[in-house]
Amino acid sequence: MAASGALLGGTSLLFSMQLPVQADGPTLFQKIVEISDRLERVEDALGVEDLENERLLKLIQKARVDFPDNLMAKHFDFDYYKSLSPGLRKRLLRCCKSGAENMDSGMGMYAMHPEDYDLFKPYMDKVIRAYHKISGNVHHVTNWELSTKADKLPAGGKLDLTKLGLGPTSMRVRVGRNLADYPLPGAMTKEDRLRMEQQMLKAFKKLISDPAYGGQYYSLTPGLPESISDAKYKELVNSHLMFKDMAADSYLASAGIASDWPHGRGCYVSADKGFIVWVGEEDHLRIMCMKRGTFLNDVFDRLKGACDVVEKNAGTFAHSKDYGYVTSCPTNLGTGMRASLHIQLPNLTADGTESKAKAVCKPLGLSVRGKGGEHTPIGADGTVDISPSARLMIEEADIVVALYEGIKRLLAEEKKCPPRTK
Repeated sequence: MAASGALLGGTSLLFSMQLPVQADGPTLFQKIVEISDRLERVEDALGVEDLENERLLKLIQKARVDFPDNLMAKHFDFDYYKSLSPGLRKRLLRCCKSGAENMDSGMGMYAMHPEDYDLFKPYMDKVIRAYHKISGNVHHVTNWELSTKADKLPAGGKLDLTKLGLGPTSMRVRVGRNLADYPLPGAMTKEDRLRMEQQMLKAFKKLISDPAYGGQYYSLTPGLPESISDAKYKELVNSHLMFKDMAADSYLASAGIASDWPHGRGCYVSADKGFIVWVGEEDHLRIMCMKRGTFLNDVFDRLKGACDVVEKNAGTFAHSKDYGYVTSCPTNLGTGMRASLHIQLPNLTADGTESKAKAVCKPLGLSVRGKGGEHTPIGADGTVDISPSARLMIEEADIVVALYEGIKRLLAEEKKCPPRTK
């Protein structure tokens, strides 16, 4: 089993190589494929794959009973599963593996290939609609143009935070993107990851040579000219410029997303540190722009330009006609966008928690996180991270407008609360 997996994983690199044809026999690639096929037939005869499928199905059944909020398990259709070919059954269960092995998952599912959402639509669509709270058919529309939202914008079209009583504020907008020519991170081989990083390196070198961007690429892959030390890695993580060690995340590990760590991972940081691209995290790319300022338009417009320049130099982003931009986790489908602000809510957080802020934010369609992101504490001064919750069936321009309007209403509620005494 291990030998077959290793051979199959290694063949992806050979597809891109020009191997010499031997006049008196098959090529090296043909020999490897033949051996891999034989080993797969041996595994089938021994029932190895059937045992793994049965294990995962039992876990899904258990999760359905013990963890009813696990959407993957809750909506898993055993009759639909049985209607699939053996190959597609295996592929579908691979998407469900993380939620089966980590039953406390809220979503419980990661796509393995860009086309999985369309291929397994009879099942996955139910999970997607349940998470995103969509009652009808899903058809996402992409629109970055703020000019089309004139009726929702302040006079002049500027989303000016000073008009809400805020001074210079930490603003961040990011999107998840995947390159159409590769499997999604959960199904990538080590060779895939290294090849994609090299492809991105070429794109980053163009950005680095452009005075409008400049900067540097920091690779976690050992042995590259761009490789960094452990000390530098920790420095970048502590500065919130680099992502944390994925190998410690059981959800990502079960999904295969954390495999081969740290190979094929790294990040590009522009000269002004306001434009960052993570390579090889939950999605192939996390493209983000950040700025401390007062105009939301600035960071939003820069992100649109950043996405365009990355796609132009790196390759086409994976996209679904119904679900928008394809991401590993169905929670990020559509825009793949998260737009956030750090603001102080000392009165709403006077008890040391964000519970009151969450109660106010939920009807406004806003999410509340700690200062350092999800599962982190709020700031001692009441600083929290606020962002719109919606990703799918909402246009990019609507997300940033919703953030501005939500902050406006949230600050009004903050003023109604008794002043914090300490």
